[in-house]
Amino acid sequence: MQDSTPLVVGIDVGGTKTHLRACAGTDVVADHVRASSGWRPHDIATAADWLTALVHDALPVDTRPSAVAVGGHACETPRQCAEIRAALEKRLGIPALVVGDAELLVPAAGLDKGVGLVAGTGSVAVGLLADGSRLQVGGWGAVLGDEGGAAGLVREAARAAWAAHDRGEAPDPLALGLVEAFAVAEVPALGAALESASDVSADWGRHARVVFTAADAGSRLAREVIAEAGKSLTALVVRLAERGVPVDDVVVAGGTVLAQPRLYDAFTTALAERLPGARPQPIRVPPVEGAVALARSIL
Repeated sequence: MQDSTPLVVGIDVGGTKTHLRACAGTDVVADHVRASSGWRPHDIATAADWLTALVHDALPVDTRPSAVAVGGHACETPRQCAEIRAALEKRLGIPALVVGDAELLVPAAGLDKGVGLVAGTGSVAVGLLADGSRLQVGGWGAVLGDEGGAAGLVREAARAAWAAHDRGEAPDPLALGLVEAFAVAEVPALGAALESASDVSADWGRHARVVFTAADAGSRLAREVIAEAGKSLTALVVRLAERGVPVDDVVVAGGTVLAQPRLYDAFTTALAERLPGARPQPIRVPPVEGAVALARSIL
């Protein structure tokens, strides 16, 4: 590594883990994964302090980066991102960029425009307008939205099971799976079980596998829930397209959609119907690569 080669730092702060990668040219100087505990993006000073400590802990002693870019979980608005960026620049004394973590997907795929779509515990889509401004849709949480994410799938599965119960239908594999997962005696008790969750997104989302297991067992209800989830993820991309975001490429990430072929297929099928020219692709490299690319772009 040449001393004159700029050292850049990319950070992907996820909901559960954080990945930092520091590069000088093609050389990887540091590559660390740690828990995201302590990340509080709505407390600007705390978030900037947390990121500063992370950079200092990860890099060799007396090593000073030239730029840092962060993709942060729950960095939801341009104003919030700008405030964290300003605070981080003040602490590190170098150029910085802070964006939502979904915004790392397009540059990680080696693209300069397109849509980043995440369907993990929740769901969100993000893209850039022609003037470079960021536009995000979705990500409203399990109570109000996150259709196509794990928690949203469980919510809609419970609604489908309740509707079937109200129609007088016997519990099918989906209803039986939900009853077992939430440790209740019968379908009507699912409501109280869902409402008693201390962490709605996490407590609901961890049962998403029930929906796919039921679909494999022949549940018509489960298959309908998955098909609707695919259409909901497509709707996020359509909303971006309607507002002027280029959607030729859609880079897909998230533990739910990439781990469940039924959901990915439902999404791509719906996307082909609504936006025939869009090209979906699963992310094939760690999203932190997008943060490294963004850090290089601000030098």
